Amino acid sequence: MSDSVEHVLIVGAGLAGLRTAEELRRAGCPGEITLLGDENRAPYDRPPLSKQYVRGETDDTALRPAEFYTEERIRLRLGVSATGVDTTARRVRLSDGTELGYDALVIATGLRPRRIPGLPEVSGVHVLRSHDDAARLREHLAGARKAVIVGAGFIGCELAASFRARGLDVTIVEPQPTPLYAALGPEIGALVTRLHESEGTEVCCGVGMESLVTDGDSVSGVRLSDGRVLDADLVVIGIGSVPVTDWLADSGIPLAAPGEGGGVLTDETGRTSVPGVWAVGDVAAWPHVSGRSKRVEHWTNAGEQAQTLAAALLGTEPSADVQVPYVWSDQYDMKIQVLGIPALADEIRVVEDKGRKFLAHYLRAGQLVAVVGASMVGKVMKARAELAANLKPTAVG
Repeated sequence: MSDSVEHVLIVGAGLAGLRTAEELRRAGCPGEITLLGDENRAPYDRPPLSKQYVRGETDDTALRPAEFYTEERIRLRLGVSATGVDTTARRVRLSDGTELGYDALVIATGLRPRRIPGLPEVSGVHVLRSHDDAARLREHLAGARKAVIVGAGFIGCELAASFRARGLDVTIVEPQPTPLYAALGPEIGALVTRLHESEGTEVCCGVGMESLVTDGDSVSGVRLSDGRVLDADLVVIGIGSVPVTDWLADSGIPLAAPGEGGGVLTDETGRTSVPGVWAVGDVAAWPHVSGRSKRVEHWTNAGEQAQTLAAALLGTEPSADVQVPYVWSDQYDMKIQVLGIPALADEIRVVEDKGRKFLAHYLRAGQLVAVVGASMVGKVMKARAELAANLKPTAVG
């Protein structure tokens, strides 16, 4: 680590920010580390929010106990957000009117939910990203009977399963032909549809939400683009997220175009072209095996990037091992696992279909680039070594 790097300021107190702080300490960083978060809550785990937390099965989502931050000398600055940065003076402006200086700045601000313009502000309509979002949703869920979930991505599907577990009538609305269509393709989407329908969830695909139906200041239904009206006293909008980069306007820090997914552009270690500025996690567009910079919204990706970034920031050699992307989704009694990069595939083969268990291979020019399985943990993870070999940049470039 350079003698001039005495203070690392990490903006974003989510998983990626915390993992970066941990990896810096693990790698021997002796200087000050500040973790800045806009929520009045220490870093917490997001995956349980759509599952155990919203169902009322747990209240504990903390990633680390309070004493951890004292022991590791990580300063938490919570309840304040970054509003701008002067990269020449190396100072970050904060929402409370103060500023923080830095020697190294790590941008880990993550995502915010995408909104549908023009929706009325009425009770019963929710998004899910933060702990506060989940708390409001859980409170409303206690008295709800009929739910409509707009968007059949991973979060939408997980919430549908959670709501059914609580006894609600649930309808999923998705403009694409199947759930998880963009992420996993129509073959797996059809199997996921079958799963949800077997659990009593209505799946409406190929149709969008036209508008909300309201009764005074509360939602009472959803009007679809085909004219149908679905009764609902609980609506969740889950149509994706956008990177939190508005505070970087006019900073000179390079950003990917919105049409390319947005995010902070970096090299393969998380370093931007601006001296002293790095980015990690959901907000960061790192070079991708596909040949372009891309944000990867995977839980495991945050930790892997943090390890690489910490090594590079401290001046040591990052690991050259190929990291195989991994994500999972718990729906009903099934764990759907995704290992590799499905988006690279030009062919999808469902190699096993046993009702609530299935396995699919994703191929590019005949080579395995991803495996997706439901309740087939061993067979999915067995493919890791083959995927690591096939996903080297020289193999797919």
